[in-house]
Amino acid sequence: MTHPEIVITPVRSKRERASFVDLGRAFSAREEHWVPQLRSEQLELVNPKKNPFFQHATVALFMAHRGGKAMGRIAAHVDHVALELPPEQGMGPGTGMFGYFDAEDEDVAAALLKRAEEWLRERSMTRVLGPISLSIWEEPGLLVRGQDHAPMIMMGHHPEHYAAWIERRGYAEAKRLLTYDLKIDEEAPPLVRRIVQSGERNPRIRIREVDTSRWDEEVATILAILNDAWSRNWGFVPFTPSEIAYAGKKLKPVIFEDLNMIAEVDGRPVAFMLTLPDINDLLARIDGKLFPFGWVRLLRWLKKPRGMGMRVPLMGVLQELQNSRLASQLAFMLISRIRDNASNVYHSKRAEIGWILDDNKGMMAIADAIDSKVNREYVIYEKSLVERE
Repeated sequence: MTHPEIVITPVRSKRERASFVDLGRAFSAREEHWVPQLRSEQLELVNPKKNPFFQHATVALFMAHRGGKAMGRIAAHVDHVALELPPEQGMGPGTGMFGYFDAEDEDVAAALLKRAEEWLRERSMTRVLGPISLSIWEEPGLLVRGQDHAPMIMMGHHPEHYAAWIERRGYAEAKRLLTYDLKIDEEAPPLVRRIVQSGERNPRIRIREVDTSRWDEEVATILAILNDAWSRNWGFVPFTPSEIAYAGKKLKPVIFEDLNMIAEVDGRPVAFMLTLPDINDLLARIDGKLFPFGWVRLLRWLKKPRGMGMRVPLMGVLQELQNSRLASQLAFMLISRIRDNASNVYHSKRAEIGWILDDNKGMMAIADAIDSKVNREYVIYEKSLVERE
């Protein structure tokens, strides 16, 4: 018995982009712990007119069909900002990427990966990283551990078998990203409490809440620290001004001042910690749909979310302070203040910290010191695109 041919076609029109998004949603819905996201937000991320990532990237979306039925999807993209970075930091000249990977079976997966690789070779790329969908700041990596519980806000969720399909196409692990689970309704270890108390007695240190009444200024402060603190990290790509504005606009509705802090030393901002209440808890209850009544529950939730988990997607300390005792002290102070507010004000019981690179020894040491445990792992794969003779 012969099987119908797998046909890979590019996605170009608005209707085709909607089909691309809906196909991904259909694949995700098969997973037991998947949380349906807002379709409008997913459509915006693949819209060149709305997502500022497209201002510095060349992107192609593809769908696979067999026998007239949609069987998979993939994105291939070149981030021109990433091409300018040092190769030893994971990106650099010749590095393209794939993302938004979903496939019905291994044959479809192989055909999609092959097409993405061909597209990247046509643009003189010599190496591919993935899955990264689309920006490194959106959903990096493939979930390889942690499918047994629901993802938190802005985190990918993938079936276990995708890893083998990718690896059998010649891909090897480039970097592993870790997420740590923390019980925030329990007291911090004694050593951490002593370090925090010592910092609170230091008149040079001030831990303050983010001020949303001057949100644009606060976003600029946070991103300036982030771009400095993370600039030597593997996979780091700096935010462009357009992306800073876009991220600020998107995050503001879920920013609560007492959950987001900036640390100052001698009046100068040197560290920050962002914490987002897990809106996935609500999205699961409204099935990712704002209509007919989901928007009412969303507005009520945004006024004062209670009892949900918390996620710490980003924190950073200026490079000049890194590897110093002060850096870890500031981190513990930020964590302690936000942990207390999350527990006492919002009645939260757990949080997730991540992603953390598996070679970021400083952050891993902090995570271990506060008694958090790895609960999810993501892998970014790489493959050479240079043809072997």
